[in-house]
Amino acid sequence: MSRIGKMIIEVPSNVEVKIDNNEVQVKGPKGELSYTYSPSLTVEMNDNIISVTRHDENKTTRALHGTTRALINNMVIGVTEGFKKELDLIGVGYRAQLQGSTLVLNVGYSHPVEFSIPEGLLIEVPSNTKVIVSGYDKHKVGEFSAKVRAVRPPEPYKGKGIRYTDEYVIRKEGKTGK
Repeated sequence: MSRIGKMIIEVPSNVEVKIDNNEVQVKGPKGELSYTYSPSLTVEMNDNIISVTRHDENKTTRALHGTTRALINNMVIGVTEGFKKELDLIGVGYRAQLQGSTLVLNVGYSHPVEFSIPEGLLIEVPSNTKVIVSGYDKHKVGEFSAKVRAVRPPEPYKGKGIRYTDEYVIRKEGKTGK
């Protein structure tokens, strides 16, 4: 039995959950999300507690059991609290700024790199070397943060680049190190 899959999901009082035709819809104060799960699973809600069970022991069904439970739990957390990722720009002259609904990064290229901000995400730039991505959909927050980081990932010699705030970059010695 999946350790994650057999855990229950407690639904707060300010969240509304609908389950019908293999689809879970979660609506809360921050937004609304939906997920279509596999027909080989059963999702039930009793007394503000959601449980996920599986019908058989196929390999794919076992794999989907924990995944489905985790995705539904992330939906409930997202519409109540939301998710946040923080990025740091480390390097001489590296900076970020918001221009309307566009995030503009100057990270050592001959041109600035621009990102249009997807719907449902909130981008903050408290200082010119820090970017905060927040939203209620964990997938969108992580995907946008990864795209921004991929523009200039941290390099191991000087540590320059875009990294997550809690990320540790392993540093290497240069040619002179023995």
